[in-house]
Amino acid sequence: MSSQEMAPKKLPTKRSRKDATREGSSTTPQMYVEFDRHRFRSEEHQHRFEAIIGWSFLKERWVQLRDEEYVEFQEEVARRQWTQLVAPMAKYDPEIVMAFYANAWPTEEGVRDKCSWVRGQWIPFDEDVINQFLGHPLVLEEGQHYEFSQRRSQASGFDKEAISQLLCILGQDFSRSVAGRQVWIMCTNITTLTQIGMTLLLNNILSSDHNSDLDLPKCQLVYAILTQVSIHMAQLISNAIYQFAGITPPRHPVDPEKSNRALGFLALITGLCQFYGVSVTPNKLIRPPISRAFIEKYCMPR
Repeated sequence: MSSQEMAPKKLPTKRSRKDATREGSSTTPQMYVEFDRHRFRSEEHQHRFEAIIGWSFLKERWVQLRDEEYVEFQEEVARRQWTQLVAPMAKYDPEIVMAFYANAWPTEEGVRDKCSWVRGQWIPFDEDVINQFLGHPLVLEEGQHYEFSQRRSQASGFDKEAISQLLCILGQDFSRSVAGRQVWIMCTNITTLTQIGMTLLLNNILSSDHNSDLDLPKCQLVYAILTQVSIHMAQLISNAIYQFAGITPPRHPVDPEKSNRALGFLALITGLCQFYGVSVTPNKLIRPPISRAFIEKYCMPR
């Protein structure tokens, strides 16, 4: 390979809105940054890193309950072997998380490449890898299938009345759309046990910053958790990470230099990279735990 081929490629730097207004001026020099082959899989992935700078983080929670507290919830966690899911790392490494998501950016249309590259190590995040990392929760016997996926694909898979009766406090029900469809349940209308399940779901399984209401798909999932329906939790997490990795970065409606997007699974990604031999420096705390005090303050019917 010639020395010319070995020379680092150059990328245009991110320009400010003021720079953009001067575009076309022959007197304004164009700035470049070198492609860092030690940090990124390709030029596209380095551009992706620049695009997600400034995105917010959706932090996980761990469960911190005594044996005699909320026994029904803890027994279900134990039965599903979700011990590692409810006990993530207490801190995460933001630099590792950013590098992971930048290099997980899907560059080929139609190809579901569930793999990233961090500090010289390939980091797969497919469902088998997530399942292994979380201690093989609820492994099914040969010939068995995950009931949640099957029921969700069927028109009559989940009965809305049964969901409402289990998740809602007495006298409450789904909120309805203008067309009369049952579309979500408000968090003020759900039981304490449902609130606990919702909190775990929206922090550690389907990381989200929309915690006020439960739409129908999330209602089905919380209902499945509370009724011992088998769930491929590692698949849900793997798919959610892939969706985060492929989010289009729209600009903030007020400040073009900001974005209103977010990235999740911070502690899990930090731990997964460490599992594959990457040196990590966890220095940022995740959210406060799901404790008795937290439940009494935030999970009681209002």
